[in-house]
Amino acid sequence: MASMRDIKRRKESIQSTSQITKAMKLVSTVKLQKAKGRAEETQPYFNKMYETVSGMLAKSQNLNHPLLTEKTGGSGKKGVIMITSNRGLAGGYNSNVVKLITKGDFTKEDTIIFPVGRKGLETMQRNGYTCRGDYSEVMNNPLFGDAVSIGKTAMAAMESGEIDEIYLAYTHFKNTVSHEPKLIKLLPVEIEAGDVAEDTDSNILMNYEPTTEEALDMIIPKYVTSLIYGGMIEAVASENG
Repeated sequence: MASMRDIKRRKESIQSTSQITKAMKLVSTVKLQKAKGRAEETQPYFNKMYETVSGMLAKSQNLNHPLLTEKTGGSGKKGVIMITSNRGLAGGYNSNVVKLITKGDFTKEDTIIFPVGRKGLETMQRNGYTCRGDYSEVMNNPLFGDAVSIGKTAMAAMESGEIDEIYLAYTHFKNTVSHEPKLIKLLPVEIEAGDVAEDTDSNILMNYEPTTEEALDMIIPKYVTSLIYGGMIEAVASENG
């Protein structure tokens, strides 16, 4: 039977641990509120950018741009910008994003991962996937400039013919308790019938100035970068949640 001294020492240890976890909870709450605020501010722009570019391309004809056209006789490889966390202790947060790829139509031989987050990098390497670069530090404090760098690397791989498609895998932030792993195709942009706004005439074609190629060279990188940045912000909020 434990002595009174042992019981007292055990009690003090538990109280000390309780104080530490209480402090950790306060810090986590502050971080969550900050990340949640950034995600809610970013989401409207994130969604509008995707809607605008999709609608614009849906009203264009005969586009001949290396980042927009489906390649025939290409490498057949896909590039996935995969956003996870640098740490664990987040339930199925990381594993759910991993499953989007490992359980989906992404074979080890025909997929190149651009990992944003240490957990995703380690898991995909362990599963035999090819990983290009390491953007783990980005998740400590995502900046728009980080998204620019990641987007440039992925688009350069597509322009060189190394990959034919670019996808974004991340965790969509719905609210504090609800987060959804999501996979979207960034390039080539998939045009659907509903991409043209109902209040516009779908028969009116899009005009570009000065030229179609010059306009798209400016628009496409901004579109890709904006979606990557939005994905990182939502992922951070989901992780803290």
